[in-house]
Amino acid sequence: MSYNKIKWSILLIPTVTLGVWEYARHQFLLPYVSMELGNILTPVLVLLVTLTVLTKLFGKLEDTLNQLQREKAMKAAFEEREQLARELHDGISQSLFLLSVKLDKLEQTEESSDRAVVAQQIRGTVRHVYEDVRQSIANLRHAPVTTDVPWMNAIRELAEEAGAGGALQVQLDWRLSDGLLTGKEQVELLAILRESVMNVRKHAHASELTVTGEPLPGGFRALIQDNGTGASPDQLWKKGKFGIRMMRDRAEAMGWTFSVNGEAGATDRNGGTTVKIVKNQGGNNGR
Repeated sequence: MSYNKIKWSILLIPTVTLGVWEYARHQFLLPYVSMELGNILTPVLVLLVTLTVLTKLFGKLEDTLNQLQREKAMKAAFEEREQLARELHDGISQSLFLLSVKLDKLEQTEESSDRAVVAQQIRGTVRHVYEDVRQSIANLRHAPVTTDVPWMNAIRELAEEAGAGGALQVQLDWRLSDGLLTGKEQVELLAILRESVMNVRKHAHASELTVTGEPLPGGFRALIQDNGTGASPDQLWKKGKFGIRMMRDRAEAMGWTFSVNGEAGATDRNGGTTVKIVKNQGGNNGR
């Protein structure tokens, strides 16, 4: 029995029972049942029907709700596994393949100076894989924030992680408090920011990164801009590149506008990439 059928049965059965009883009482039972006795029997009859029929329906309703909750939890788990699979495929697996190629090259290298160069490259690749694993674990541990301080701390920590090591100079211009976003919006926007920042660290070869968040009438705009090598639209959206697609899917699921411009010289800077997420008032999102 579906949820809607159970709900409507619970709503209609007492009303139908009462109507049938009153009709039968006035049409057929008046010679046998006085008005006073009929008035006493009416709530008793409704109570008996409620205890016998509605109790079972309430039990079925509770089972249906529990089943829906289990299905919702399973769907969330599958989505999380899919996200992790994308990250593993697009980042860690490629890095491990590159590491195996470099190890083969190291075995074939005879000069000690060349061995030192290849060994240094291998160490860099290992560090790269390590950062990818840390990022994947951080994404799995990530939970919704509900107060202004944890939300702002999460944004600041993201900027600090991006600039760790000093190779990437990060500028944070964030003016969005949690009062402008729901809990789900905070989670989804932070996930997009994490993925975008991770892409900059992995692929952009950038020295500068700016993360901006500013309120709009009834919405907001978030920008992630770098001064890296940039990429053509074909490179950004080619098959196997899950990161950009995942960010776009998250944004579209929330009704936001998502755009990425990675062509060299196409941003306000000299080259680089700009990722933009926009929420406008009334769900009419635009660039």
